[in-house]
Amino acid sequence: MKRAPSRGLVSTIVGIVLLAVMLFPVYWMVNASLQPAGNPLRGGWFPLHPDLGGYATALRDQGRNLVTSLVVALGSVAFSLALAAPAAYALAHLPVRGINLVLFGVLITQMVPGIAVANALYNAYNDLGLLNSSLGLVLADSTAGVPFAIIILRSFMQGIPREIIEAARVDGAGRLRTFRSVVLPLSTNALITAALFTFLFAWSDFLFALTLTTTDTVRPITLGIYEYIGAHTNQWNAIMATAVLASAPAAVLLVIAQRHVAAGATSGAVK
Repeated sequence: MKRAPSRGLVSTIVGIVLLAVMLFPVYWMVNASLQPAGNPLRGGWFPLHPDLGGYATALRDQGRNLVTSLVVALGSVAFSLALAAPAAYALAHLPVRGINLVLFGVLITQMVPGIAVANALYNAYNDLGLLNSSLGLVLADSTAGVPFAIIILRSFMQGIPREIIEAARVDGAGRLRTFRSVVLPLSTNALITAALFTFLFAWSDFLFALTLTTTDTVRPITLGIYEYIGAHTNQWNAIMATAVLASAPAAVLLVIAQRHVAAGATSGAVK
């Protein structure tokens, strides 16, 4: 009984040290973004005299790319959920034949290398005129978002008692009305979880952006940072400021939706 507090103290110290090591790159990114232009290694450990010039440069050069990434990510979320939610409901509650085969196909799509999908999409997009378009990137990013959302939503919807759905049917609601008015409101946590991860997939995408865009017309922020490093190697404060701005939406969404994500990710495990 006397050794328990000491063990707890050691565990706390180890946890703090590990957390500090993992978060140090994030801290250094923010610190370097507030330093004057030049080599970030010459800056101090703390931004005693913060310089916002890097953020001004980043917004001027990368503001359009940030908007493009936001449009593509939100479009991918809307498209993925529009397809995944009805599919998950059908796989969870409707008498569909070959459900196991369909689920196996969904899992297989998660195992296909992204470069193979990107190369196939390039040829198709070239024929359809979807290269260098936001719609093309939305559809490409949805290839990862739709299967993941189906798995998450189906697992959650299987936990919805059938009595609730049957009661809605007895009251005269059709399958579509039951899905819209009963199943979707009960699946809020799972929908938020699927939406968040789909947003992160699209926001952090680099492979599709590099393969399916060949001009400056449509350029997500990931590709903008990649080319920004080569063009502005002496302005590391602007590069780090761009990285901070690119990380901010994902961090804010994770903090806001943390409770819903935890509930949505674990609800399917308990029947």
